[in-house]
Amino acid sequence: MDRTSHYEKNSLSLTGTIALGTGVMIGAGIFSLTGQMAELAGSAFPFAFLAAAIVVSFSAYSYIKISNKYPSAGGIGMYLHKMYGHSLTTAFHALLMYVSMVIAQSFLARTFGSYTLQLFEIDVNTMWSTILAVSLLLAVFLINLTSNKYIQGTAFFLGVIKLVGILLFGLVGIYLMIISGNNMAAEVTPSPANNDWIAFIAATALGVLAFKGFTTITNSGSEVSEPRKNISRAIIISIALCILIYALVGWSVAGNLSINEIIEAKDYSLAAAAKPAAGNAGIWFTVLLAVIATAGGLMASVFAVSRMLAMLTEMKLVPHSHFGMPGSIQKHTLVYTIVLGLLLTTLFDLSRIASLGIILYLVMDTAIHWGVIRHLRNDINANVLIPGIAILLNLTLLVGFSLAKWQADPMILFIAVGIMSVIWVMEKTFLVFADTSADNQEKEHHHH
Repeated sequence: MDRTSHYEKNSLSLTGTIALGTGVMIGAGIFSLTGQMAELAGSAFPFAFLAAAIVVSFSAYSYIKISNKYPSAGGIGMYLHKMYGHSLTTAFHALLMYVSMVIAQSFLARTFGSYTLQLFEIDVNTMWSTILAVSLLLAVFLINLTSNKYIQGTAFFLGVIKLVGILLFGLVGIYLMIISGNNMAAEVTPSPANNDWIAFIAATALGVLAFKGFTTITNSGSEVSEPRKNISRAIIISIALCILIYALVGWSVAGNLSINEIIEAKDYSLAAAAKPAAGNAGIWFTVLLAVIATAGGLMASVFAVSRMLAMLTEMKLVPHSHFGMPGSIQKHTLVYTIVLGLLLTTLFDLSRIASLGIILYLVMDTAIHWGVIRHLRNDINANVLIPGIAILLNLTLLVGFSLAKWQADPMILFIAVGIMSVIWVMEKTFLVFADTSADNQEKEHHHH
């Protein structure tokens, strides 16, 4: 029986890699985060997107430096291993990355549900939103059982439609705002509502979620053609494209809806923004775009995430049981990924899913920069100042976000700490157990 995972070297071109990266980035980020960020930062939300872009640009440096030297399909799991060896630190942070990526998938699925309901004018807070989200996850699971080329082809195709569609959305929105003369964007100011800078920092933290898809690019490392050159290019181009698109869409939404309207429609703010300007046609266009964006993003993400878990399994960093399933490890990790995604999607709403995602991601990301400073700086020839600044920015966002949540929804902080504790304890137990059984095998071997 074949238990190995399959990597196809050089199967991803530079454009394919950029499409995968932007595909994951543009997925949910722009469709549901716009409203959630407006809820926190008020009229300053387009500036929170910009602030997030700055944070991510500092963060990307470490990933670019490492992937130039060590392109690998395990991406972040492999990087952590290079820094911290076969240890609890590696396993813990790699699983944080894994869980935060699965959370991002639930976020995409939920967003898909919220937007699809706009066509039928059904309230977002009904069961239907969950049912739609779950159906999408299951559909993506079936597609992911097929081959690599098919996934890349489809993700690329959907990525192109999505890019063109969102650019069109932004441009048309700004055009309509100018000709109708009802320029709400005049409300947009660099200073947050009631000068609440903690809320602004929290909104910036959420904004980081809209960009963190660039890490997916590092996960497809060894499959990218000329990886040493193309991975860093793909990361830089994807982030630049997203900054441009988010700026356009942010102003477009702010120009057609008042801040209160954006907050009221926070789970489907782009569809709401299309309505006053372009009527029902606008809503149909936006919802179709959101459906393509979330489905395409989900497909690319599930592919990368089950790949990463398979890698961690092969590195003997996570427990693995076949549960009697046939097929390769990667097929099993695909099943685990979808099951976990279904759980999160059923249990949490959009804003809680986003909160969990950003807390786990910032903790993991900080460990990467610390690893570069402590262990890899000479090896990859890194300038320590940049990861240093990235750590400071991450901690600022983490503290600001936690304070804002402590006031608004303290429960989610307990859930986040709970998830991290469970991962920590589970991994500690597993590694101790794995080491003992390895030692025993060693002793057995010597006796014979």
